Amino acid sequence: MFFAQYYLDCLSQASYMIADETTGQAVVVDPRRDVSEYLADAAAHGFSVVGVINTHFHADFVAGHLEMADRTGAWIGYGSGAETEYPIRTLAEGERIVLGDVTLRILATPGHTPESISVLVYERAADAVPYGVLTGDALFIGDVGRPDLLASVGVTAEELGAMLHDSVQNKLMALPDEVRVFPAHGAGSACGKNLSTEKQSTIGEQRATNYACAPMGREEFVALVTAGQSAAPGYFAYDAELNRKERLLYDAAAAPRPLSLDEFAELRRSGAVVVDARSPQDFANGHLRGAVNVPAEGRFAEQAGTVLDPADELIVMAPENREEEVVTRLARIGFDRAVGYLRNPEDALTALADEVAPASRLTAARLRAALAGDEPPLVVDVRTCGERGANGFIESALHIPLSELPARTDELPTDRPLVLHCAGGHRSSIAASLLRHRGFGDVSDILGGYAAWALSTEPADA
Repeated sequence: MFFAQYYLDCLSQASYMIADETTGQAVVVDPRRDVSEYLADAAAHGFSVVGVINTHFHADFVAGHLEMADRTGAWIGYGSGAETEYPIRTLAEGERIVLGDVTLRILATPGHTPESISVLVYERAADAVPYGVLTGDALFIGDVGRPDLLASVGVTAEELGAMLHDSVQNKLMALPDEVRVFPAHGAGSACGKNLSTEKQSTIGEQRATNYACAPMGREEFVALVTAGQSAAPGYFAYDAELNRKERLLYDAAAAPRPLSLDEFAELRRSGAVVVDARSPQDFANGHLRGAVNVPAEGRFAEQAGTVLDPADELIVMAPENREEEVVTRLARIGFDRAVGYLRNPEDALTALADEVAPASRLTAARLRAALAGDEPPLVVDVRTCGERGANGFIESALHIPLSELPARTDELPTDRPLVLHCAGGHRSSIAASLLRHRGFGDVSDILGGYAAWALSTEPADA
C-alpha cells in the first residue's frame, strides 16, 4: 500500500492519496484546488487516480475534485445525501472501494455536515483491523468537528450535534484502539475549537485524551461540543456552496499576472481593493490608503476570506517573490477575482507617495495613558471567546472577534478613537486596516497585543 498525507499549514488542511502498488490504482481524498502535487506523485509512482473522495462539503477551502476529475477522468465520491451540479458517485454506508488488495470502506459519520463520511483504509482486503481511518471533519486530534457551520443550511446545530454524537461515540469509538486516525484538519482550523498540532493519532489515544470521545449521553455531548465556538469566517458559506457547484477550473497558467504601475493605479482608481500582504510593521511604516493588510506570514487564506469579499476585484502587494504564492492562496478559497499583483511594492509606494499613509500602532503604556485621559479611546478586542476567557481582558474593551468584525462595524462609533488588539499584534493590524478601508478615521492597534498589555507596568484588568 502507498499512503501519503499532504498537509497545508496555511489552512491546517490535510488531504490523502491511497494506492495499491501492485495494480497502480489510487484514490485521492479531500484534495485542495491546486492539484499538481498529487498528479506529480501519482506520475512518479506510476499510479492512475481512479477516484476522488470528499469527506463532506468543505467550507474552509475550495476542494480540487473537479480539477482532479478533469485531469485524470476519476469519479467524484460523496456520502449519501450530497447534491451537486456535477456528476458524483454516491458512497453508501459499508461500500467497499477495491484498488487491488488495498481496500477502502465507507463509514457514514454525519454531524459536522449531514453528508459527512469517514474512510476506513485496509492494507489487505482480508485484514480484520483497518490500517487507519480518514475521519474528515468528524473526528480531529483532540476535538470533533463543529456542528454549527452554515454549510448545512436548514439543519440546526442541535440536530447535527445529535448525529455527531452517534458518529463519534457509537461508530468511530467502536473501532479498535490501534486504528490510526487521519483527520482533515489540525491546529488553527476554525472547523473546531481544540485541535492538536499532531497530524495523526490512534482511536485508543483519542478515546483516552479527547474530551468529546469520553462516554457521555447525547445532551451532554451536544452541549459540550457546541459551547465556546467562535463565529465562522465569512467566506465559509461561500466556499461550502461553491463546492456543490460546477465552477471554473483552477488553472495555474492562467493565474493573475504582474501589473505595471499604471495598470495597478488605474485598477485601484476603478475600485479594486488593494490586498497588502506585507508584515504589520511594514504596513504601518507606509501603505496605500484604503489597503487591507493581510500578512502572508500566518493564516493568510483564512484571514483574507474573513475580511475580504469574493465579489471584489483584488490587486495584490506582497513581499518580494511571494506574489504568486499569495494569489494561489486566494484561489484556494475561491477568491478568483485577484486580477494582478506588483512585483515590487516599494515602486508603488514611491510613485503614489501622495496616497501613502502610516498606520498608528500604540504601545501598551501609551494606551494606558490614553485610557486615563479625559477622552479615552474605545478598545476593541478581536480575539476569540476562548482566548479572552483563558488569558484575561482589558476591562473596558468591546469584544468583537475578527471573524465577526466585517458584519459588526456598525456597532463602532465614528467620532471616537478606536484601538484594536489581538493576542500579539497580527490580527489587530488586519482588523484596523479593514476599519480604515471602510472609512473609520482614528484607528490604531496595540504593538504586541494583549501579551504586551499584560506584561506592562500595571497589572491587567481581568
